[in-house]
Amino acid sequence: MVSSSSSFVLCCVVVFATIFVPLDAQLTPVFYDKVCPQALPTIKAIVDKAVEREPRMGASLLRLHFHDCFVNGCDGSVLLADTANFTGERTAFPNNNSIRGFEVVDEIKAAVNSACGNIVSCADILAVAARDSVAKLGGPSYKVFLGRQDSLNASWMDANINLPAPFLNLTGLLASFSSKGLNLQDLVVLSAAHTIGEAQCATFRGRIYNDTNIEPSFAADRQRICPPEGGDNTTVLLDGTVKFDNAYFNNLLAQKGLLHSDQELFKSDFSAADFLVRRYSTFPEAFMKDFGDSMIKMGNLKPPTGAKSEIRMNCNRIN
Repeated sequence: MVSSSSSFVLCCVVVFATIFVPLDAQLTPVFYDKVCPQALPTIKAIVDKAVEREPRMGASLLRLHFHDCFVNGCDGSVLLADTANFTGERTAFPNNNSIRGFEVVDEIKAAVNSACGNIVSCADILAVAARDSVAKLGGPSYKVFLGRQDSLNASWMDANINLPAPFLNLTGLLASFSSKGLNLQDLVVLSAAHTIGEAQCATFRGRIYNDTNIEPSFAADRQRICPPEGGDNTTVLLDGTVKFDNAYFNNLLAQKGLLHSDQELFKSDFSAADFLVRRYSTFPEAFMKDFGDSMIKMGNLKPPTGAKSEIRMNCNRIN
């Protein structure tokens, strides 16, 4: 723990440094090893407690990182709250009344600021919290590359355009991921983040009432939970478990994918996507490794060239 005067000095140094550090600076797993060695253990301790209190929080923190990176790069833009003069990404259609976990991010930010001064970016907190959430729920503990900075703005419109919707077909999903430099394997393994968390009725109603490639008893069970009208915010587990495992792929093989976009990855047509789903269903260790690799790849998505940045004192607003 540094003294209050040291915290002030560190804070000033970092804010000054943001003028000169480019957004495309090389990320590295050891970014905080010397300047804030308490950073990663502090994040992990808070994430572990939050997930112990509510396992769903692990999926929520993972989703925050995904929804951050897919909109103009991994820059913490998703965390910015609306103001009288600013509309951010929180109320975009894929996020509104859906993304959560902001209070855990705030707790982490306050703790690392107390330990080190304002050195750890909110974007890096999201990346590490996502990894620690996955590991806490039984998934891989992959390396996280660090050194991101936080954006000075967010885009409600870009969030609506760039975040893949749950009703997309395989072509649309591939287009969305390809636009970010991610390939089919990335799409399949990152979609399997749905092995944890819950989905709202509004996101899978079309699937359980209209799709034909769905196991009948599974559809009937979900229809009892999600009526044709009303109950939009009622939630169910995405794959029936709270653990990070390969049950997601087993469900797809059985035509029990909850979202239309999930089942699009497996159509029994001997496609490359089918091959990957079968592989990860049979070899869970391959899924764990490839998931970590794809998370690192996604975490490298950069903001647009020339975008201004800083390290926020508070993740909800610019300095």
